[in-house]
Amino acid sequence: MVAAHWQRVVPGRVHTPLRDLFQPIRFPELTPALRDKARSLGQLAAELAPLEAAYYFGRVYTSMLPDHYRARLGVYYTPPEPARRLIDQATSAGVDWRTCRVVDPACGGGAFLAPVALRMLDDLRGASPTAIVDSVSARLRGFELDPFAAWLSQVCLDAVMWRVCHEARRRMPVLVTVCDSLRVDDQVRPFDLVIGNPPYCRTTLTPGLRLRYRRSLYGHANLYGLFTDLGIRLASENGVIAYVTPTSFLAGEYFKNLRRLLIEEARPASIDFVTARKGVFEDVLQETLLATYRKGKTSTRVSIAAIAPHGSGPLAVTHVGEVAVCDARGGPWLLPRSRGQRKMIAVLGRMRHRLRDWGYAVSTGPLVWNRHKRQFKDGPGQGLYPVVWAEAITANGAFSFRADKKNHRPYLQPRKGEEWLLVREPSVLVQRTTAKEQTRRLVAATLPDAFVRKHGAVIVENHVNMVRPLGMLKLVEPEIVAAYLNSACADEAFRCISGSVAVSAYELESLPLPDPDLLGALTALVVAGADRAAMDFECARLCGLADG
Repeated sequence: MVAAHWQRVVPGRVHTPLRDLFQPIRFPELTPALRDKARSLGQLAAELAPLEAAYYFGRVYTSMLPDHYRARLGVYYTPPEPARRLIDQATSAGVDWRTCRVVDPACGGGAFLAPVALRMLDDLRGASPTAIVDSVSARLRGFELDPFAAWLSQVCLDAVMWRVCHEARRRMPVLVTVCDSLRVDDQVRPFDLVIGNPPYCRTTLTPGLRLRYRRSLYGHANLYGLFTDLGIRLASENGVIAYVTPTSFLAGEYFKNLRRLLIEEARPASIDFVTARKGVFEDVLQETLLATYRKGKTSTRVSIAAIAPHGSGPLAVTHVGEVAVCDARGGPWLLPRSRGQRKMIAVLGRMRHRLRDWGYAVSTGPLVWNRHKRQFKDGPGQGLYPVVWAEAITANGAFSFRADKKNHRPYLQPRKGEEWLLVREPSVLVQRTTAKEQTRRLVAATLPDAFVRKHGAVIVENHVNMVRPLGMLKLVEPEIVAAYLNSACADEAFRCISGSVAVSAYELESLPLPDPDLLGALTALVVAGADRAAMDFECARLCGLADG
């Protein structure tokens, strides 16, 4: 398919053969029908613009990879429009395309190498073909673990450079190195721009790699976090890092050391939130963003925008505004996703109280159901305890004991030594998995004291967070905590923090809250059984978002 595309793109009279593969790779023998289909697809791709063709090949290639291989390496390629946008943002961050040295440490199918080469060509217009080839060849590099993807990157780079190379009567040298980028020597000459779409997935590190990247690690390692650290290492003194990544690093506990490192060494200059996955990153389940960081940057201000596909044309860009990101302790970054959230961000910055100040801590339900399958029962009995699943927390903020989803059963019999599964004190339950598309991200309910006393204890499944009193330090009643968490104000605040579908204990404990001494009016509304609108208004007033 690639060969057919090359033959159509590069005229035969030029006599520039397609590059050989970098490493011997065994391909299965195609049937004549499949060979004809591949040739046809390659010829159709030749009708596309070079960058669109490169993405097309990448999509075809990744769709043929085994699921387990793709998941293990986190292989998701970048469409042309987000790539162009990120290059524009890198330009705004100070990259000079006439002189900059650029590397993509996870260059995949060439989604960034090819457009970066085109940007360099634009700024070298007027120079001789030989000078242009020399300049691009000296300043552009790619690293890639997958030998075939590395070869595909080089071919895409050749395709955008072939005309100037033909005029210079020379060929581009190989600019893509097949290697494990995370092991690249720290002494490599630094780059003015580190750009790319690093792989996203958890990984198990060797002791040597964990030691090397320890400054940005906390608990589990995710490849994109490691590549962010690598980007800082590879960037020059005032260099720019421009990445497409998930949003989860903005708030997750596992990324707190990475956030601290970024504030210390490479503060964010711009962040674009991808508001719709469809039409942008079709195969990616996580929420994503485009971000630029600049080493040596002292300003705490970061420019925020929301981007979305706009038909077949450029991305629709909505400028949200500039906000401060300055938490050097590694706490969650409070960032607006829309213009309407800018006032909320200002309010949250003034709120100093957290759940601990209300007398609570958060933990995850201890029951991992598939480790106890044989202990579940359908009815009550001696030694059995009710299981609290996420569906027990209803949308209207009430507790309703039920187990009506697949594989959910209502009772469990703990074995000897499993007393740690039992929860005996009243608490506030919060659904642990919600998405931004839902009406509410925070869905909470009070675990009734009477229900706990009736059964002696309950067992909470791990898709539920428990907001539990800190002994005698409880300053606010559970019903008030649940009412506030269910408010529109708290929900909007959480959306400015959360970077994933998980409602983590760490994020809940980081949520800014009103002074507990000022909750008298909200308490009176809860006691009186007031409706949601009245409590929403009071919560907004507590946050300074409503008059009265």
